[in-house]
Amino acid sequence: MLRRRLVAVAAVLGWAGLSIQMYLIFYSRWTLGASLIGGLVSFFSFFTVLSNTLVATVLTCELTSRESAARRWFLQPWVSSGVAVSITVVGLAYSVLLRHLWHPEGWQWLADELMHDVMPLLFLGYWWTCVPKGTLRVWHIAVWVIYPLLYFAYSLLRGHLLATYPYPFIDVEKLGYPQVFINAGGLLLGFVLVALLLIGLDRWRATTRSL
Repeated sequence: MLRRRLVAVAAVLGWAGLSIQMYLIFYSRWTLGASLIGGLVSFFSFFTVLSNTLVATVLTCELTSRESAARRWFLQPWVSSGVAVSITVVGLAYSVLLRHLWHPEGWQWLADELMHDVMPLLFLGYWWTCVPKGTLRVWHIAVWVIYPLLYFAYSLLRGHLLATYPYPFIDVEKLGYPQVFINAGGLLLGFVLVALLLIGLDRWRATTRSL
C-alpha cells in the first residue's frame, strides 16, 4: 500500500511538471499572438518533455489495474528500464550542459526542477524497487538508442525547416554540422554508458535477491 501511494505521488508530480511547462509555453505564445498549435509542437520538441511523458505514463500504468496492451507494453522490464536510462540522461545532461545557461524563476523554476531533478530521482527509485530484475541484456541498448537517434534526426530536420533548435548544443546555425554531430556523439556515448550501468545494476540486484 505504501509503495502504491509513493508511485501515485510520483505520477502526480510527473504530470504536474509537464502541465506547468505546457501552460507556460501556451501562455507565452498567447501573449505574443502566436499559434497555440505551434506551441504544442514546440512543447513536444524537447527530449526532456518526451522523456518525462514516458516516465509519467509508466508510473500511471503501474497504478492502473485495468489490463490493456499499452499497460503491458510499458510495464515490460526492458521498456521501463529504457525509460529509466532516458530520464537519467535528461537529468545528467541538464546539470552538466544547461543548468548554468539560465536561472528560471517562479513557475518555470518549479517545472524545471520537477522535470530535470525530481522525476529522474523518483523514477530511478521506482525502477530500483518496482521493476522486475534479471531480464535485461546488453542487446537491449541497441533498441533503446533508437529513441534518441530518431529524436536527433527530427530535431535537425525541424531546425533546418524552422531555423530553431531545442538545445544550444545541437544548434546547427551557430555551431555547424561537424560540431553538432560531435556533441550528439558525446551524448549518445553517455546514453550508452548509463544503459550499461543500469544493466549492471539490474544483474546485481537480481543476484542479491536470489541469495
